[in-house]
Amino acid sequence: MSAPDLFEHEAAALERALRARDDATLSAAQYRDALAELVGHYERLMRESRRLIRRSDREERELNVLNSELHRLAAQLEYKARHDSLTGALNRGAIFERASRLLERGSLALVVLDIDFFKSINDAYGHPAGDAVICEVVNRLRGAVPDKAAEIGRVGGEEFSILLPDMDLDDATVRAELLRQAIAGEPFHCLPGRVVTASFGVSATARHGDFGDAYARADEALFEAKRGGRNQVRAARFGH
Repeated sequence: MSAPDLFEHEAAALERALRARDDATLSAAQYRDALAELVGHYERLMRESRRLIRRSDREERELNVLNSELHRLAAQLEYKARHDSLTGALNRGAIFERASRLLERGSLALVVLDIDFFKSINDAYGHPAGDAVICEVVNRLRGAVPDKAAEIGRVGGEEFSILLPDMDLDDATVRAELLRQAIAGEPFHCLPGRVVTASFGVSATARHGDFGDAYARADEALFEAKRGGRNQVRAARFGH
């Protein structure tokens, strides 16, 4: 079964007009009738074409709006998949992924820190206050890590990691001490004048090194800082 001809009537009118043009025996009235019929079909086609163009333009605008919305939602989902919802810092998975990529290009120093006695803050002031402390810690870390290449991540409840590309262990240890002072130096406004401290561990890894090993060494240095009395920085000085 053949597809219907959408322009069947117009094609027929055109055929009759062509025959009238070639027929020298027709009267002027017959010529006018053939022309009038052709004009009528042409006007109808013009109206339909304009209507379709307007509809097409409207649908294109709607599709553009939907496409923009899809891109916005995709960007939001990607952001949420990589960032901690409370602080906006990178989450654990994103930090590990980013660190592996950085180690493909160069050396990497890692700082890990843990808020001291955080459970006691939650117990004494409540979880909303604890959340406010976590956010303030991240804000202070951001203020003390001006290097745009650095990455801050929240890898646990009150545990954080900072990636410092192309920085050696000594410089990273100095930077970690500045971070420690940024947290402990001023009372937290979200608590009634209470000072919050954190313990730090630092490691450094050469290019193409294993980040899992770097993290384990920094984590062990962190626990040494806690065992040593907290609110201090320890560096992992063995292995690269």
